Amino acid sequence: MECILAMDLKDGVVVHGAKGKRETYAPLNWGLAASAEPMAYLADMQPEYLYIADLDRICGVGDHDRIVRDLAGMVRRCYVDRGCRSPADLMEGVVNVIGTETAGEDLAGYAGCYLSVDIKDGQVIPSGEAPLSVLERAEDLPFAGCILLHISGVGTACGLPADLEDLRAAYSGRLLWGGGVAGVRDLDTLEGAGFDGAIVATGVHRGTIPLEWLREGRTCS
Repeated sequence: MECILAMDLKDGVVVHGAKGKRETYAPLNWGLAASAEPMAYLADMQPEYLYIADLDRICGVGDHDRIVRDLAGMVRRCYVDRGCRSPADLMEGVVNVIGTETAGEDLAGYAGCYLSVDIKDGQVIPSGEAPLSVLERAEDLPFAGCILLHISGVGTACGLPADLEDLRAAYSGRLLWGGGVAGVRDLDTLEGAGFDGAIVATGVHRGTIPLEWLREGRTCS
């Protein structure tokens, strides 16, 4: 199973926060990296795979496009959610992630991208649908894969829901999980349920997920 480093960008630096409360996110000046400057941070972490959320662009207050392109050149594969609102927003040279939070209802124009099923308090935002229903609809859309992004669990190490196997069964393509992964046991659970990858950060900095797994790009338990 792929092990993917999460990086949130806000106001030009790598930030850390919890539960999607973006107004409280602060520079990630603790943990394994010596700097929250994006290039220096990534050079310290050295992951094989990277997931970037450009929070400024998602919130409509700027972007980190130049930095994102530079970061993408440092890793084998870079997934990027930059708040796409139409296919015209897609970026070349990365795996574009299309979040339900910003994309609107028409999801048919994103062939080859990943759909991020953005979840708060158990419901997909902004529609309020059940995650299972959105995954079932994604079966008929031209995405290369889906991400179940548990925004309420980001930065909390809160663990995983009980319905992972049902979620996995609802979508036959590549499926990644992000948010709330506390440690190795949660990664084992995701792999056992059939997920193809996990997006992690807090557990790595706290020492409950081995940094080496990120550098190898896969779980090794």
